Amino acid sequence: MASEQGHVSPGSKGIMTFHPTVEEFQNFSRYIAYMESQGAHKAGLAKIVPPKGWKPRRSYDDIDGLVIPAPIQQVVTGQSGLFTQYNIQKKAMTVQEFRKLANSDKFCSPHYQDFEELERKYWKNVTFNAPIYGADVNGSLYDPDVKEWNICRLNTVLDTVEHESGITIEGVNTPYLYFGMWKTTFAWHTEDMDLYSINYLHFGQPKSWYCVSPEHGKRMERLAHGFFPGSAQNCEAFLRHKMTLISPSILKKYGIPFEKMTQQAGEFMVTFPYAYHAGFNHGYNCAESTNFATQRWIEYGKQAILCTCRKDMVKISMDVFVKKFQPERYERWLAGRDNAPIDHSRPTPEPVLFAWEYGEPLLE
Repeated sequence: MASEQGHVSPGSKGIMTFHPTVEEFQNFSRYIAYMESQGAHKAGLAKIVPPKGWKPRRSYDDIDGLVIPAPIQQVVTGQSGLFTQYNIQKKAMTVQEFRKLANSDKFCSPHYQDFEELERKYWKNVTFNAPIYGADVNGSLYDPDVKEWNICRLNTVLDTVEHESGITIEGVNTPYLYFGMWKTTFAWHTEDMDLYSINYLHFGQPKSWYCVSPEHGKRMERLAHGFFPGSAQNCEAFLRHKMTLISPSILKKYGIPFEKMTQQAGEFMVTFPYAYHAGFNHGYNCAESTNFATQRWIEYGKQAILCTCRKDMVKISMDVFVKKFQPERYERWLAGRDNAPIDHSRPTPEPVLFAWEYGEPLLE
């Protein structure tokens, strides 16, 4: 699969960085399967640097008038590495207005020598001067003619939801845009239904990520339940509320293995099923994100523990996936007897690629 030009480099400890060739970059599902064959999923997070010259959009000069309908002010309370984040909705603003705010004296990025210094500043100041995040904006910045790694149409197993049931779930099987400024944060969580996610940083300042591998996800949950017993009592999946911040110093202290990686403009990050992740933006930037699936995800989807305390939480019925991709297990699944433990290290097999437009699988 990997040709002579394409190469893989191990990142910070276990997070791998991939450099696909132009040819390898043509086929999204196959490249994800290749990444897993190299063990990328074990860390829970991977970086992909697109081939030189690839661009998802010719120019970003024309997006100033784009409206961010519901920016959120992120108010953080807590101390000693344990925090809760509350989102306060603000009135709509344009990208131009958001950029001016992000670059203003009040909200602009601090000066720093290296990532370690910036990271210290982030955790030291996380409860001060609540930043505003242009999060969950429906839409895409991809030019419509871009075929490779187009977040609007990745053609993965997740498209079964739309094709079999006609259901679209905003931000899950449609793209979302995120306009960040210094200190805007995504709290510790796994994806809805423990899906994969993909995030492309279109432009601007970097985004830093923390990740706990799927293998250690249960340990992460036990730690969070211990520190936030009230939240855990009200909802066993309270981390899905995306309100909980736990600093790397706490994870270190309690022996939870984690990795970190910084994403630069023009790079993709992929999170794998049941990988807890969190992070923050270094300054004004724009990212685009959605979820996707492989056949390997189906087992995770079947066993995902969901939040039951909020009406708006995403729930995907797994029936259609089990019936289609695990027909021999469908009867046992319906009877509630199909609960084999997940092997987090097993990669996705070489995929059958779906050409939904033509209604038939593409096999090479």
